[in-house]
Amino acid sequence: MSNDVLKILEERGLVKQCTHEEPLRKKLQQPTPFYIGFDATADSLHVGHLLPIMVMAHMRRQGHIPIALIGGGTTMIGDPSGKSEMRQMLDADTIAAYAQSIGAQIRGILAAVPGPEVTMVNNADWLLKLNYIEFLREVGVHFSVNRMLTFDCFKIRMERGLSFLELNYMLLQSYDFLTLFRRYGCRVQIGGDDQWSNIISGVDLVRRIEHEDAYGLTIPLLETADGKKMGKTEAGAVWLGPTLTTPYEFYQYWRNTHDQDVNRFLKLYTFLPVEEIDALTAKEGQEINAAKERLAFEVTKLVHGEEEAVKAKQAARALFAGGKEAGAIPSTQINRQRLEAGINIVDLLLECGLVASKSEGRRLIQQGGLTINEQRVEDIELLIDASYLQDNKISLRKGKKVHHHVLLG
Repeated sequence: MSNDVLKILEERGLVKQCTHEEPLRKKLQQPTPFYIGFDATADSLHVGHLLPIMVMAHMRRQGHIPIALIGGGTTMIGDPSGKSEMRQMLDADTIAAYAQSIGAQIRGILAAVPGPEVTMVNNADWLLKLNYIEFLREVGVHFSVNRMLTFDCFKIRMERGLSFLELNYMLLQSYDFLTLFRRYGCRVQIGGDDQWSNIISGVDLVRRIEHEDAYGLTIPLLETADGKKMGKTEAGAVWLGPTLTTPYEFYQYWRNTHDQDVNRFLKLYTFLPVEEIDALTAKEGQEINAAKERLAFEVTKLVHGEEEAVKAKQAARALFAGGKEAGAIPSTQINRQRLEAGINIVDLLLECGLVASKSEGRRLIQQGGLTINEQRVEDIELLIDASYLQDNKISLRKGKKVHHHVLLG
């Protein structure tokens, strides 16, 4: 165990910026409570949330005390950071269900990581009970509107319109830090770099009101080597929930990593030693595929468990080798009566979740991006029936890498 966790995070590329660097480094030489927040905007986290979870895991492995905050209260307001428009308002019951779901995901991922117990909190427990006047008198007095409007999270919204509702988000997130300091002695807040202004406001609030040291640290916002936002594909977000992105699809996302990203992603998303990663990725061309397989396996194991990671790896290898045993490939069941009657290819693509709309399905076919049983489809009016069954399945491929099976239900 190292007594310089900040050095570990820096070596792996997990630090963008931090407040009071040397005092923070000294503080982290002893077990320190820290927190990371996750707003409940969906019933699953996505790949973009993996980096803060990795930071939490590294901190925990070094003996620091993790607090995972689910934003059941702040989700009702909506964070304007990085948003061009106001976030869609969700009702309280939906937010509560989402909070429970993503809380379970965080606990599940961190369960395999050694270290102090993870404290799970929901800021709805204190934010929904706030007395507005008392809150303004205790917290609002410490915030300058002029200064707030110089922060990027607000400045980029000024032209399109920034609601008073969203203006409160920074105060609420800062109050979260103050509350966690008072309840758990929390000294460090960690988040994505788009949260920098919210984080430094929270640090400032704790120092002003409690006259105690508090610190903030941010994580880089990533793009892949080809300029795409991390975790985004043609099919949409890459989710951590297996019903939204299957373990096989999740594995394939990482297996298809660009050569230039493999070293960086192994350092960011796995616990492999840096020296081992550098040795593994020193090769080029076809030999880099071993590193990609290792990356895909390690991240899938972290999120879905070793059993699912093994199944996904075996399915990917079987498919690459032309094998028939690829049971982890995502599939859709169609009853025989419907299939014998025939289903329009565009309707089938939509039902299988390979496209988001019929127009997208038609474009995919017209651009030559779809094959059935390894035969390119060119007719948008094609009817798919039982005659297409091979070994009791129909194999669809979107582009070069997205595979799907139609099975008899």
